Amino acid sequence: MTMKKQPILVLGGTGKTGRRVVSRLQQGGHEVRAASRRGKGPAHFDWNDENTWEPVLEGVGAAYLVDSMADDAATSLSAFGKLAASGGVERLVLLSHRDWVVSDGEEKLPCERAVRESGAEWTILKPAWFTQNFSEEAFFRGQLVDGDVVLPTGDGLEPFVDVDDIADVAVAALTEDGHAGQAYELSGPRLLSLGDVSAEIARATGRDIAYRPASPDDFAAYAAERGLPADFVALLNLLFGWIRENRFAELADGVQRALGREPRDFADYVGRTAVTGVWHG
Repeated sequence: MTMKKQPILVLGGTGKTGRRVVSRLQQGGHEVRAASRRGKGPAHFDWNDENTWEPVLEGVGAAYLVDSMADDAATSLSAFGKLAASGGVERLVLLSHRDWVVSDGEEKLPCERAVRESGAEWTILKPAWFTQNFSEEAFFRGQLVDGDVVLPTGDGLEPFVDVDDIADVAVAALTEDGHAGQAYELSGPRLLSLGDVSAEIARATGRDIAYRPASPDDFAAYAAERGLPADFVALLNLLFGWIRENRFAELADGVQRALGREPRDFADYVGRTAVTGVWHG
């Protein structure tokens, strides 16, 4: 059984995952409300303006949630989730991440707990690093264009996940039965180092692309020279440090459980992206 034909709300409807979720829902014949700060009328949404919350939820049957990434994200998400459930929203699907910010004794990520306690059916998506970061994030794309990938990841491994797989799982959870109460860990089918990533993109593009492992301090200086804000550099150093330590160097089965198929391979992403010329500058 599928969801009845009520509008489906997609927060962050222009983001990496959101725009793909919107496209798939529309292709499936669903009415979609793609909400963002730049949206107009009932599609205008701002986590910092609670006056925008009720209009985006009006008549909605299911919602795809991306939190604000602010310090009070869980508080806002808790209030929004309860408002959604009390207004008749039946399903909430949250884009989360692996438990890298859980403090000692904390059972669940605060934003996840907010959705679990909303009163609506919930599904949580917990993806690995996005493969599309290498083509859709200016800093990483710029390194590949320059042929010089400088990152503090050492020989660490990561099971990069294709954002198209995340979107497919999100759409299934929003529109089909059988996903309520599931927390899907999402990864690709292989563990790759950043050296592997650089080599695969080099082969696909016919270009010379070198991977140069850097120390955290050297990376911070390198990134600062290229205009990255200090707080963002600190976050990158933290996350890349976990790749260096192989903290999440294991494959997950969320795509298989949710969709009944294998996840897309990194080589598939590289092949279809290389032909666009995005890594040629």
